[in-house]
Amino acid sequence: MRKILIVGNWKMHLNASQASLLVHRLQENVKIYRDIEVVLAPTMLTLQPMSVQLDRRKFRLAAQNAYFKDEGAYTGEVSFTMLRDLAHYVIVGHSERRHIFGEDLPMIRDKVAASFRNGIMPILCVGETKQEKDDGETKQVLHDQLMTALSNLTGDEVERMVIAYEPVWAIGTGDVAKPAQAAAAVSYIRGYVKDVFGEKAAADVRILYGGSVVEDVIHGFLNVPGVDGFLVGGASLNYQSFAGIVNSTRRWQREQEGDNGE
Repeated sequence: MRKILIVGNWKMHLNASQASLLVHRLQENVKIYRDIEVVLAPTMLTLQPMSVQLDRRKFRLAAQNAYFKDEGAYTGEVSFTMLRDLAHYVIVGHSERRHIFGEDLPMIRDKVAASFRNGIMPILCVGETKQEKDDGETKQVLHDQLMTALSNLTGDEVERMVIAYEPVWAIGTGDVAKPAQAAAAVSYIRGYVKDVFGEKAAADVRILYGGSVVEDVIHGFLNVPGVDGFLVGGASLNYQSFAGIVNSTRRWQREQEGDNGE
């Protein structure tokens, strides 16, 4: 069974002292659950001090971005190679990187390849804009994003990575996708992986939902076949909200197990 994954993307928030305080609060409020993996994605500036402070029994670290070249004259960039000893995951292709910073499909492809080359697991973000959704182009957008990003990978690599479905129109808007909408997209993503990389890759790859994720919607999305967790934005900046998402996920697991204990 795929372990549920919950990733908190802090985006461009919190300086070093604020990040340290949030980690302290999270470590007080998030319990260790065997079948839930919790990942924090702070700013690049705070990755190193957090790697020292973090309770590795409870959390893993993710970088929010990296450059696909391993080294060179690229002023201001941080490579996947530099992140090897700090981050277990790297978020690749987030819609804000695509739409604000102009990262195109070939760049996302190269970043995914660089991630595996350096032994870091990519969390590949895919999803459509409101205009694309309204025009009925969701599947075509997902196809193009997946086809390009995964083109240099083996089936073994794909089955170990993470894909996050983030409808762009739902990110930070409070306009949460309905479970049925997420179900269609997740089904398409897993079907694409099966067609191209085989049944094992499709069965093992973890697919997350992201987009205005709050505690109240957790159970509805976990009931969607093929959803293995969440990429959380704003709610991950509040320790009570983020701990609530983790704890609500565990309650859902207990319901599936028919077990009232921890």
